[in-house]
Amino acid sequence: MPLDLVLIADTHLPKRAKVLPDALWRAIERADVVFHAGDWVDLATLDELEARARRVVGVWGNNDGPELRERLPEVAQVELDGVRFAMTHETGQKAGRERRMDTVFPDADVLVFGHSHIPWDTVTPNGLRLLNPGSPTDRRRQPRVTYLTARVDAGRLMQVELRDARTGEVVPA
Repeated sequence: MPLDLVLIADTHLPKRAKVLPDALWRAIERADVVFHAGDWVDLATLDELEARARRVVGVWGNNDGPELRERLPEVAQVELDGVRFAMTHETGQKAGRERRMDTVFPDADVLVFGHSHIPWDTVTPNGLRLLNPGSPTDRRRQPRVTYLTARVDAGRLMQVELRDARTGEVVPA
């Protein structure tokens, strides 16, 4: 049975926004699994996400304090229908990222990360898929606030789509 995923990072609540956009909440409530790649900032965001989502996989980021670090790991690893996911907040500079992550996560099929607020979707030389959903609250130099949706089915990651966090519409990467 397919699993629908929502991938978010860098929510920075309540500093960058007071709440997550409604379109993102609707996606979260429909998803089977929600990944959050750190920089929650507010413990209440974790509590609300856990209350509204079927399943949450999260890590802490560099802006997360001791309460979040007590509840979340720095690195999370989970297997969903045969697809091995790893997640961390930071991966270092853009230059050389693919080769570095091949070394750091040799047993993963997909690495979800955050920190830059810049959407990212590449495949490393060893076949590791790198995904950064951007930020649903702080676009920085990006044209819009974003998140990713995807589907896992029969051991494959499919239908990875970048979405506008305010409207839920698919947008160009």
